[in-house]
Amino acid sequence: MKKITLIISAALTMVACKKSDTPAPQQNNADGENMAAFMKNNGPAFQNFNINADAGAVITSSNGTTYTIPAGAFQTKAGASVTGNVTVSIKEISSPADMIFSNKPTLTRDGKLLASYGEFFIKAAQNNLDLQLKKDSGIKVAVKAKPNGQEIPMWSGDSAITTSVSGYDYLNVQVTLSVQMSVNKGIVWDQLTTESYAFFNGSNGTLNFTIDSLVQWKNCDQIIGNPSDPKTTVLGYFTSHYNARTQQSYQGDQPTILFFKPHNQNTLIRLYDVILNAPAGYQGFYSYQQSMPIGMQGTFLAMSTINGKFYADMKDVTIPAPSGSNNYTTFTFDPQEVSESTMVSLITQMNTK
Repeated sequence: MKKITLIISAALTMVACKKSDTPAPQQNNADGENMAAFMKNNGPAFQNFNINADAGAVITSSNGTTYTIPAGAFQTKAGASVTGNVTVSIKEISSPADMIFSNKPTLTRDGKLLASYGEFFIKAAQNNLDLQLKKDSGIKVAVKAKPNGQEIPMWSGDSAITTSVSGYDYLNVQVTLSVQMSVNKGIVWDQLTTESYAFFNGSNGTLNFTIDSLVQWKNCDQIIGNPSDPKTTVLGYFTSHYNARTQQSYQGDQPTILFFKPHNQNTLIRLYDVILNAPAGYQGFYSYQQSMPIGMQGTFLAMSTINGKFYADMKDVTIPAPSGSNNYTTFTFDPQEVSESTMVSLITQMNTK
């Protein structure tokens, strides 16, 4: 887990919003929790495999990905070798719908777009105690893929950051503590060393790489787009059904969210920065500054939950150049009430865009 110290200073400003879009005070962040529960309940689950640690194993996921685990690969956190039965749990994210449900968009730390060949998370346990891989031991992974190149960079990421919080303890002594916080944009992807790649095996049509650490997301991705292409900042305005508590929800439970999928790319962008001091009709999100390629075609999916009801708006667009002297491009969304099943269907449709 990387440690990132954040110093956040913000002036809280009352913003105008429609009365129907403001949840009742007694709900706290019930809407955000409702959205998070909906995503979790419909997203990809862990696949569990029981293996013999002494012998190792070759296991195949429901997506057809194979994992080759060598004999004697595991140790306890104290460093003791592990023998006997071990439960290996794997979660894979392979499609834009999976990325939406799991809040795992494919952006680098500085906002570059990534085309994904899969995101992978592996953990192992014995008697409910988490295990580690031994040094110089790794799990070989083979993913069915048809990449454009012979090698694809590997990325690592985490869904939480460590931040410092200052205050006073029970004896009124000032203290500073490190606390875990969910990454609001879902995950922070950092490219591994230049020697870490997935290599294409033309004989069987797989990308092959090694995972040498557990309990951390690994991603097999290519950066897409030309750095010299003109780009703009996108602002997404909600003309209705924007949940006012979104601005106060940092820890991955925003009740209103906005995703963008470029057409014909296994790529997902989440616009997670909240527009500040926005009047009604202009509440919403903005992208990384000057990060959205002008002329790119794609689909926006705007979603919201208010007082237990779901709202959505899907829109196919082409990112235009800013108008006049503006340095940004705008889109408006008008989410309408949908059932949970319709929301799932809309998210699944993003796979075909």
